[in-house]
Order: sequence, then C-alpha cells, then structure tokens
Amino acid sequence: MKFLKKYFEKGGKLEYFFPIFEMVDTILFATDKQTKSGPHIRDNIDLKRAMTMVIIALIPAVIFGIINTGYQQAQALGIERGWIDNLFVGMGYFLPILIVSYAAGGFWEILFALVRKHEVDEGFFVTGLLIPLIVPATIPLWQVAVATSFGVVIGKMIFGGTGMNIFNPALTARAFLFFSYPGNISGDLVWIAGADGYSGATALSVSASQEGANAVSLLTEMTQFDYSWWNLFMGWVPGSIGETSALMILIGAAFLIVTKIGSWRIMTGSVIGLVGTSLLTNMFSDYSTNTMLSLTPHYHLVMGGFLFGTVFMATDPVTAAFTNRGRWIYGIMIGLLTVVIRSANPAYPEGTMLAILLMNAFSPLIDHFVVQGNIKRRVARYAK
Repeated sequence: MKFLKKYFEKGGKLEYFFPIFEMVDTILFATDKQTKSGPHIRDNIDLKRAMTMVIIALIPAVIFGIINTGYQQAQALGIERGWIDNLFVGMGYFLPILIVSYAAGGFWEILFALVRKHEVDEGFFVTGLLIPLIVPATIPLWQVAVATSFGVVIGKMIFGGTGMNIFNPALTARAFLFFSYPGNISGDLVWIAGADGYSGATALSVSASQEGANAVSLLTEMTQFDYSWWNLFMGWVPGSIGETSALMILIGAAFLIVTKIGSWRIMTGSVIGLVGTSLLTNMFSDYSTNTMLSLTPHYHLVMGGFLFGTVFMATDPVTAAFTNRGRWIYGIMIGLLTVVIRSANPAYPEGTMLAILLMNAFSPLIDHFVVQGNIKRRVARYAK
C-alpha cells in the first residue's frame, strides 16, 4: 500500500479520501502509529486489532445464534432439520441484518471521517456486529438502519467519535428500538422467525407472567419450551440472536480475559452484584406477589441478555470505568441494577440494557471519586 499512500497524503490528488485509505491500510497491515485519543492500548497492537479480538470472541455466539434461529423456526413449524440446514436458514435472517448494520453505520463513520478529516473510528467494527446480535431475527431491516444510524450519530459522533462517547453505541441503538418500536423488539410474537403469529415467550417474560407464583416453577412447568436451567445455559430457547447461549458467551469471555482485552473485574463484579441482589430479593419473595422476586440467582444469570451485556458491552473500554477499583464498583452496580429493574417492573423484565446505560453515565463519576480517594491516601501517607 506504500506506493499508493502518496496519492492520499496531504497534497496528493486523493487527499480528501485519506481516511478511507488509512482504514483499509491499518486493517490489512501492521501500523506503527500511536493512539491519539482514548481508549489507549498499552500494547504492541493498535485499536483496530483490539477490536478484531472482540470480534473473534463473538464468533461462538454468532454461529450458535444463527443455528438457533433456524432451530427455533423449525420447532415452530413442527419440522426437523439438521444443524447445517438450520445454519443456512438462520443465515438467511442474520446476514441481511448484519449487512444493513455495517452499511448504515459505515456510511456515517466514513462521512464524519471525511468531513472532520480524521481517521475512521475503529469502534464500529464491533458495534456493527453487536447490533444484529442483540435484536430478534424478525426485526425489520429499515428499523435496523434507523437504529444503527441513531446509535452511531447520536450515541457516539456528536460526542466526538470513538473514545469520547458516553454511552455504548450498540446499546443506544437497542434502546432506540425498544422505546421507538417496542412491538418489534418485545412481546411474545417477535422471537421466532418465519412463523407469523406464533407465540414464543422468552424465559424472562414467562417468569414475570403471573403474580403470586414461583418464577422457577413457572419455567420448569412450561410445556411449549424447555426452560430448564441446563437448556437455558446451552441456549436452545427464543431470544435475541446472540444472547441465548450462556456457554458460547462464556467461551468468548474466557478469550477476552486471557488476551486481556476485556476486564475480568467488571465481569466478576457484575455477577457478584446480580447474585447478591437476587439472594436478597429471594428473602422477600414470600411477602410479595411479585413473581420476579422469587427468581433464583442461577436462573438470573442465564436468562435474557445479562451475560452477553456483561461480557461484550459493559466492558467497552470507552464507556466503562477505567480504574481497577472503579471497575469493581461499576460491575457490581450493573448486576445490582439488572435485578432491581427486572423485579421492580415485571412489564419490562430485561434490565441489563438500562443497567449498563445508566452505569455508562456514572462511570466517570466513579473514577473521579476513586482517583480522589487515592490522592487523599497518598497525601496522608506522605504527611506522616
């Protein structure tokens, strides 16, 4: 690419398109450039390659989600298919969503890069893949384009681009869909592709469906779907494309932790917060008709988007806390708020999205107090 670079550098015939050249060049080849804005990578890899590691970690969830999309359709239609057939059927739903997500987001990324004359933001390599994984396979493609545009422009670009945004762009896109088009991303009829009118209630909606009942009993007594803990852990249930399999998500989590791309403190803190809070709500379940108070910690862990959000979005290096102690607090609060939102409003049983977005807003404040506390301790230590 060096022989082409002179045409795109300052003074060259294609100077205006340098951001596009730089994007392609740094994807395909190693670079010796240092990061100019956050998040800073203290390693011999650049930010694009750090994002590539996240994409690799997402591959198990992607493949399983595609297969499960085909499997759920086959179950609804009362037919049997092999894994390969389910894979191809699922790809027919997943690939159009992925293409629209990358096309819509890529358009805004390149447009802002050309206008502002800066490099194309690396973060969208992950955001563009996350958005298809956190929506149902039945989502209208035009809504994907609108939501992706909202997530990129309003959720990131107006703050200055990657490294300066307050909220996770993928979750911002999902929140936009949930509050703008709730009929296409919630309820019992949106989770099974290719089976119009088929009721595919998720495990969380089943748990919140009856007052005064035991949530675990409702799940285990369901006859339409197998909502046993093991099947929820494996992921053969209705839900957003990439969020159903706890096993595949944990494989991705292990990869991120080993490669030191994802913060194990945030992941562990989120689990601690969720388990601790759900144990507390269980103590009050006998005194309330709220079914969600009786949902046990091990079911909370494998239901909805908690693990997916914790592993792939709560650990976003831009919107998460930076300090180690802050990461513990940030993660614990995400787990705590997930249970609180699920329990306080059974009509909205999935609380992970709002929990992460809320803590995105508070993560700078958490880091501020952690840093100030460290300064005070050092001053007191040196004053002795």
